[in-house]
Amino acid sequence: MPFSHHSHSGQFCPGHAKDSLDEIIQLAIQKRFHTFCLTEHMPRHKEDFYPEEIEAQDTEASHLANEAAYFTEATRLRTKYGSNLQILIGFEIDWIRQPGSFALIEQSLAAHPFDFFMGSVHHTLTVPIDYDRAMYEEARARAGGTDEQLFEAYFDEQLEMLRQVRPLVVGHFDLIRLKSDAPDGSLARFEGVWAKVRRNLRAVAEYGGLLEINSAALRKGMREPYPMGEVCREFLALGGRFCLSDDSHGLDQVGLNYHRVLPWLEQVGITTLHYLALSEEGDMVDPRFPRTRILSMSVAEMKRLPFWETS
Repeated sequence: MPFSHHSHSGQFCPGHAKDSLDEIIQLAIQKRFHTFCLTEHMPRHKEDFYPEEIEAQDTEASHLANEAAYFTEATRLRTKYGSNLQILIGFEIDWIRQPGSFALIEQSLAAHPFDFFMGSVHHTLTVPIDYDRAMYEEARARAGGTDEQLFEAYFDEQLEMLRQVRPLVVGHFDLIRLKSDAPDGSLARFEGVWAKVRRNLRAVAEYGGLLEINSAALRKGMREPYPMGEVCREFLALGGRFCLSDDSHGLDQVGLNYHRVLPWLEQVGITTLHYLALSEEGDMVDPRFPRTRILSMSVAEMKRLPFWETS
C-alpha cells in the first residue's frame, strides 16, 4: 500500500516521534510511495500538554510557533520533492474539550492553507486514553469504572467531533481499544457500544469522509489494524470508503507492516482504497479544501505498483 495519510516527525512532534521531516520524505521516496501526507499535531491548550511537554517547558506560544515552522518546512519540502512523491500538508486534530478544541482547529485553518486535517480523538473526558495504562485507567474511572462505559463515552465524543468538524480522514477510529483489558475483543460484545459504533460510521458515510486503515495497531501488538475487521465490514455495508496510513513516528515505521495489512484487506472484503490528491479531477467533498480531491485505486492495481518491489 504505497499511500499514507498519517505521519509524524521528531522535528515537529519531538515528544512522540523521531527523525527529521526531510529524512522521512526521502525514505518515502526511496520506498516508492505514491502519496505521503504530513499530519503533525495541532497546538493544544496548556492544560492538555503531555508530561514530556510540561517537562520541556512548552508553552501555548511555542506550540503555535511549531505549527508555523512545520507548515513552512513542509511547503519547502513539497517544492523540493514534489516531482518524486505526491505530498499533502495536513494536521492531526486533538478533540479534547469544547469549545476550546474547536476554536484551536479553526485557528489552524485560518493561519495556514492546509490541504486537509485528520480527525482524531486521543482523549476521553479530557484524559489521554492511548498514552499509558495509568491514564487510561483514570479516564475509565471518570466514565464509571468499566471498559464498556469508557468506550461509550469515547464514541459519544467522537460523534461530536465528526458532526462539528467533518474531517476528510477519520483517524484510528477505534483507538480506545489499545489500552483496554481486551484490545482485540469484539466491540459488538457490548450492545450499547456497538450501537454507537454503527451510529458514528453512518455519520462518516453520510458526509463522505474516509475511514483510515491504520497499520500502527499491528506494531503495538494488536491482531488487526485500526479499525478492526468487524468495524470495516459494517462501514463497507454502508458504502463507506477507506484510505491507508502507517501513522509513522520515524524512519523505522514508514510503511511498516503494510505486507500484513494487504492480505487482511482482502480477507475483510476491501477491494478499493481511496486517497487524497491535489487535483482538478475526482471527488471534492469539502469546500474548505477546494484543491483536495478523493481518488481511488483498486487493491489489485495497487499490488502492481513499484512500492512492493522495495518492501
